[in-house]
Amino acid sequence: MTSTRERLVEINRRNLGHAEHGTIDQADEVGTVAATNYVNPDRFQAEVDRIFKRLPLLMAMSAELPDAGCYKALHAVGVPVLLVRNDDGDVQAFVNSCRHRGAPVVPDGAGSARRFTCPYHGWSYDRTGALVGILDRDQFGAFDIDCHGLVPLPTFERSGLVWASLRPGGGLEADRFLAGFDEVLAHLHLDRAHVVGHNVVAGPNWKVAYDGYMDFYHLPILHKDTFGANFPNKASYDAWGPHLQVSAPDPRFAKYRDQSAAAWPDHTLVNGILTVFPHVSIARFQAEGDTVFMISQLFPGDAVGESTTTQIFALAHEPTDVTRAAAVGQMAFLEHVVRDEDYATGRAVQEGLATGAIDRVLFGRNEGGGQRFHQWVDELLAADDDDLPGLFARSSA
Repeated sequence: MTSTRERLVEINRRNLGHAEHGTIDQADEVGTVAATNYVNPDRFQAEVDRIFKRLPLLMAMSAELPDAGCYKALHAVGVPVLLVRNDDGDVQAFVNSCRHRGAPVVPDGAGSARRFTCPYHGWSYDRTGALVGILDRDQFGAFDIDCHGLVPLPTFERSGLVWASLRPGGGLEADRFLAGFDEVLAHLHLDRAHVVGHNVVAGPNWKVAYDGYMDFYHLPILHKDTFGANFPNKASYDAWGPHLQVSAPDPRFAKYRDQSAAAWPDHTLVNGILTVFPHVSIARFQAEGDTVFMISQLFPGDAVGESTTTQIFALAHEPTDVTRAAAVGQMAFLEHVVRDEDYATGRAVQEGLATGAIDRVLFGRNEGGGQRFHQWVDELLAADDDDLPGLFARSSA
């Protein structure tokens, strides 16, 4: 069986060949997606319910929760979520809703706490989610306190990232969902990273936005005045289940061509953009000799034409004054690129599709990643809950 390292080296050798011969991987045919898929509100609600509320979603970097008691609270497609690292070092997600009357026990944001106290009536919960404090308990009346802790959500932590499912008691098992992609992510060493900041960017329909993360075809055109002029418009798409590595032809691997997979340096193995289905893109940039990671965490908004992206920025090494300043500069630059180029264009795409003037959009043979993404969306909309394990098992076989 081919190891992840061997597969990544083979991908790099293939991309070297593409660079030397001016070629690129191609899908079997041009793909089409109905334009209404981007603008129909019933379809949008089905995507929220049958994709975002059934699959594990990436909620945080491990580095955002470095120590016991560290927490992160956020909203994911309308569900208030609280992530907490407990005293055993594990991260657990909960519905951020007091079991008394449903108020959030902590506002959205991050921090550290020994207990979480509801601001409505003062009920409190410990780091395991257990109910440990009730205001005027002797006057409240009898009920089973042990059954009224914060509602836990299925949670797992892999390769420096934390996922949670929004259905209590449900969710795909980690290995099946990741389909081996955690071994690719592990080569980024995100578990050693240091978070330096966040941006929040409003965007168009989540699929319009996500299409762009898998698309190198637009880089030298849309981004010609920012960073795209020196980038190729070609991409190879390599899949682990629904998750992708999107990488370009690269002549830099020529010096490693004849070396064994074991001899290739670790830093050469993973390249391009990594997308974690259904809503995350991981990109890397250089700043003053260090690597800046941008984890783009995309969630559908309240309506079909809306989405919100949180950009989490982290440095590969302990920040210095110089590297932190460089990372902050990258944050401002990439917020501008995404907001004013990608998502501004995405809103215009949304407006055009909503007219009904065109009945379908095209994904070329050179855009296999987008084709695969929309195939997965369609299959998940059609799949019953009982079908999900088998669907992911087939994809990773």
